[in-house]
Amino acid sequence: MRRSHLVLLLLATCVAAAVACSAPRSRATTTIGVSMAYFDDNWLSILRDAMVEHGRTLPDVQLQFDDAQGDVGKQLSQIQNFIAQGVSAIVVNTVDSAATPKMTRLARDAGVPLVYVNRTPSDATLPDKVVFVGSDEIQGGTLEMEELARQMNYQGNVAIMVGELATHGARFRTKATEDVIAKYPRMKIVEKQVGNWQRERGLDLMNNWLTAGRSINAVASNNDEMAIGAIMAMQQAGLPPGKILVGGVDATPDALAEVAKGAMAVTVFQNARGQGVGAVDAAVKLAKGEHVDSFVWVPFELVTKSNYQSFLKR
Repeated sequence: MRRSHLVLLLLATCVAAAVACSAPRSRATTTIGVSMAYFDDNWLSILRDAMVEHGRTLPDVQLQFDDAQGDVGKQLSQIQNFIAQGVSAIVVNTVDSAATPKMTRLARDAGVPLVYVNRTPSDATLPDKVVFVGSDEIQGGTLEMEELARQMNYQGNVAIMVGELATHGARFRTKATEDVIAKYPRMKIVEKQVGNWQRERGLDLMNNWLTAGRSINAVASNNDEMAIGAIMAMQQAGLPPGKILVGGVDATPDALAEVAKGAMAVTVFQNARGQGVGAVDAAVKLAKGEHVDSFVWVPFELVTKSNYQSFLKR
């Protein structure tokens, strides 16, 4: 009896050891907290979807998204919550670029890698483990306005629709637009007003300008949403497509449809997928202790009726 008990005990021990050795090991997860300025913005939704899709291809990566709803205070709280949760890295699409020095300080003091995506931080320099992934806004505004100028034969009146003044993109796209117009003596700016990136505001601004009888040959919008609003106002006023040239930035699906119809003269492709994938990849590398350049640039690309079809699936 004693011997049989001993044999059974040895067998049980061996079986347990075999099971332990064959059991799958749990894999450590890289958790990335993502704070978006808005969830309900057309282009930012494409950016967020790109991050979600890319994250699904990385089995050891988990993304957690929060919507700041355009509130700087809420976004700062989200960053603090991510830090308290012990995330591996943080990605931020900022509500207000002016708040980025505080965000950078919070992440740096906590030792958590930080990636800004799309909206350029206002920090004079970025410290170690802090990265920006996005596009050069000056390039975007320049491409848009140079093409509008070409189609205007370098003469005429331009109205500018400005995004949110708190954002780097609005300020620098507008500056680029103004700089291009200043190059051509027969062109001038007759209107410049803030539309906050919104289609409804673009519609309202254009309605106001048309009602006031402003002489406008082209509308240079900081983004596609405001540009589409301007197109809607012109349609309501009975103006034929192309009567007033309209330009935008982002090359969203809605904008490409307007380019196809001839209602939008030009847009500039801002690669949401490239920025989203680049931000996630940068965050993962930083979390693993790998080096990433402080600025990861994703180029803008000009879109007109001659080449818009190549951007439909991008």
